[in-house]
Amino acid sequence: MNRIREVENGEPLVDLRVVCPWVVIHRPQVIPYLRERVAQMLGKAAQSLPAGFQFGVIDAWRPFQRQERIYDYMTKCALEVHPHLTFTQLRRKVNRWVAPPHEKAPPGHCTGAAVDVYLLDEQGEPVNVSSPYTRFSAAPTYSYGLSPEAHANRMLLVNAMLGVGFSNCRDEWWHYSFGDAGWAVRMGLQECCYGRIDLEPDLYAENERLWIEAMKDRGNPFREF
Repeated sequence: MNRIREVENGEPLVDLRVVCPWVVIHRPQVIPYLRERVAQMLGKAAQSLPAGFQFGVIDAWRPFQRQERIYDYMTKCALEVHPHLTFTQLRRKVNRWVAPPHEKAPPGHCTGAAVDVYLLDEQGEPVNVSSPYTRFSAAPTYSYGLSPEAHANRMLLVNAMLGVGFSNCRDEWWHYSFGDAGWAVRMGLQECCYGRIDLEPDLYAENERLWIEAMKDRGNPFREF
């Protein structure tokens, strides 16, 4: 990703609640902003779903400080479960799940180009896309051994997102992006159009407070696999 040439196009972040209000903001700590084109693509993908299904956003744009805290938290969790890993082994394990914040290529969520989505039913509840496994045990998009129902639901989500031009991080069925360095690598391109972008902290202060509170009760994800 660090080899990708960044050609920032200056496109603004927009509020998902305005651009695609039919997409559910599934967690109160989500900062509901994405780049304008990315938000439009997400809305188009959501509208392509059959009746009875909708998208729930579980993460969108992230401030750089949140990315740092997530990375530090995941590093701490990995060390608790795997205390004998070398530095290189630890970085590789953590980097699988969260983009390092201090590399040349900024994390996708910090560019406003990446979004994490769940498939929801009409009542706003998550649809089964992982049984008989837990979320992390079946995190790879094309996991083997899913139940027929889970596989069909997962492919419904995947095909809707890929169908409008997103690329998917193959290690995380919920993570999609367009226009960032990760997207460029997955598409075999040499440059991307979105780099790091920031918002005024006042716009997301309450979301950040809720995120910090929610993290206090989060378990160690490395104990799941």
